[in-house]
Amino acid sequence: MDATAGRRCHNAVSPLHSAVYFAPEYRGELAALGLEPGPMSYLAGRAAPLGAVGAGAVTATFYNFDHAHVARYMPAAWTVTTPEAVLAARLRGADRTLRRLLGEKALVSEEMAEAAGLALRAAGAGRREGRPLYAANAALPVPAEPHLALWHAATLLREHRGDGHLAALAVAGLSGIEALVLHNATGETVTSAVLKQTRGWSAAQWAAAADRLRERGLLDDAGDVTEAGAALRGDAETLTDRLDAAPYDHLGPAATARLTELAGGFTRLVRAAGAFPPELFGKG
Repeated sequence: MDATAGRRCHNAVSPLHSAVYFAPEYRGELAALGLEPGPMSYLAGRAAPLGAVGAGAVTATFYNFDHAHVARYMPAAWTVTTPEAVLAARLRGADRTLRRLLGEKALVSEEMAEAAGLALRAAGAGRREGRPLYAANAALPVPAEPHLALWHAATLLREHRGDGHLAALAVAGLSGIEALVLHNATGETVTSAVLKQTRGWSAAQWAAAADRLRERGLLDDAGDVTEAGAALRGDAETLTDRLDAAPYDHLGPAATARLTELAGGFTRLVRAAGAFPPELFGKG
């Protein structure tokens, strides 16, 4: 099987999961529980499958957040609400978000049911060892509605690849903030202002990380990715592909290509509906 087929499928499926983080429906559901908008809601929403964990577990599993920033919100979030309530709220938020972005016709389509079935088959073949966020989400029940089953499976596939990617970043010798700065320099992620705000890094910490990357020859004086930096990122993605192969090897080439096609169509609808504000993305 083509080693990059899983990556292509991930890129088609993952936005169906991550769209909820930008959605007012999701934020509203968590705010109704008493969680502060912004970092507290994000951290609690994503960490809820792990249980009522503290800052240490969240920093370890999320990788690129400043620990002091995390400690301002975790475990304080669990004095406001419970992981069980957050899990129910995030599923309601996902339901409302996907209904708005995709429309009812897509939700009840044969393509949605097919995509959900394929994604669940792939997600069920993930490896739990060394993958705390994937394993925690894999213990949750599968929703009955096809669009929510697809969202659940997209969450599993996203966290499976993410857990493996963190191992690849560690092998590359990149700290959490260094990985963010290097990625941001490509212009392929949200702006540095958004990353610093949401991950809790100061301007001084960001600049110091950029200096360390320059010392390693991974960034040039202008802050652009060097040839060595691009090679390091490429090696990390290749290792991530290897660590993320199990779901797609289980699904097989034809079914993986079909899931990529189906999910890609839904992702295009989500993007066209404005799920991801374009002004949040880009270098700088």
